[in-house]
Amino acid sequence: MRVLLADKLSDSVISRLQESGCEVKMQPELKGESLTAALGEFDPQILVVRSTKVLEADFDAASSLELVVRAGAGYDNIDVSKASGSGVFVANCPGKNSAAVAELAIGLILALDRSIPDNVMDARNGAWNKAKYGKSDGIKGKTLGIVGIGNIGKEVIRRAHGLEMSVVAWSRSLTSAVAAELGVTKMDSPNAVAAASDIVSLHVASNSDTKGLAGASFFEAMREGSFLINTTRGAVVDEGAMCRAIESKGIRVGLDVFSNEPAVKTGEFDHPLASNAGVYLTHHIGASTAQAQEAIAQEAARIIQCYTASGDVPNCVNLSVHSPATHQLTVRHLDKVGVLSRVLNEVSVANWNIQEMENVVFDEARAACAYIRFDGAADEEVVGRIRVLEDVLAVSLIAL
Repeated sequence: MRVLLADKLSDSVISRLQESGCEVKMQPELKGESLTAALGEFDPQILVVRSTKVLEADFDAASSLELVVRAGAGYDNIDVSKASGSGVFVANCPGKNSAAVAELAIGLILALDRSIPDNVMDARNGAWNKAKYGKSDGIKGKTLGIVGIGNIGKEVIRRAHGLEMSVVAWSRSLTSAVAAELGVTKMDSPNAVAAASDIVSLHVASNSDTKGLAGASFFEAMREGSFLINTTRGAVVDEGAMCRAIESKGIRVGLDVFSNEPAVKTGEFDHPLASNAGVYLTHHIGASTAQAQEAIAQEAARIIQCYTASGDVPNCVNLSVHSPATHQLTVRHLDKVGVLSRVLNEVSVANWNIQEMENVVFDEARAACAYIRFDGAADEEVVGRIRVLEDVLAVSLIAL
């Protein structure tokens, strides 16, 4: 298989893929029109990206593309809808950067509490102000609120307990049993977390449901002088409401992600939040540790190797959970050449649109059973025609 790496991965990963028989080309500078052109020229079956956007034009250019692997957890830089419509699998590498992101979240909390960046900048600029910087509260015994209990949220909880913090949490999937297991207090909503916390850390996925989750009512619920940490995606926070809360309530914020982030890795930077004294900005580096990047790269290689060996896609994000199938046709048959082709011919004549299909073979390979889930109107006459086909043993049809 031809594999195009549009972001830099370690030499060990490249060797691993080459040893599996893949033809690998690494071009980490690709983005925009250059990516589209490279896809058309190299015509890979597999594309691996980190932050590079994969848009509609890219799928149109890559006629042989079968799989896009996002070397990271989020995949909002990929046009998943276009991928699905083009029959292209999209997979991600969840959980491999969890510790790194959690470490940064804790680092931002400590930085806000002790004003570490301002300390350093004043010292470098020749200003000594121990009177100002010697008044931090400390975080021991403070309440940390976690919004989103995925892999990263759980890692933050573990570290918070190590710092002797109390933790309250909300997640759509959080049950009382899981909350007890994690040692957190379950809250009913993100706003309830905001109201109960000295520090809130956001760890939800970025999608249409979470866009602006930290909005006006969320910031109204936050305590005076409390902290907000966001290491997920900028779209989760309403930055206008956040800035108003900074001004009116003395809220302080640590952000690794924000609106209109630069698309390049180096260059000049100008953003309104950078000059806001209530905000500490980092350069979207949550997953950027050597440990995390190597773990993610190895997971991307595992996904590719599994796909090339078996056709299975670990961590696939764009397979339908519930297909439009309305019926299941079950056909027990002799394990002989041509049986299923005759069955499928009758299915086609009946205008049944197959959504899912599996054929399992019994011991000794003398008989098999095909499960065909389709979208279409039940027709016993069709079932009857299939039942009398050569080498068909039995047929049943059920509504789903």
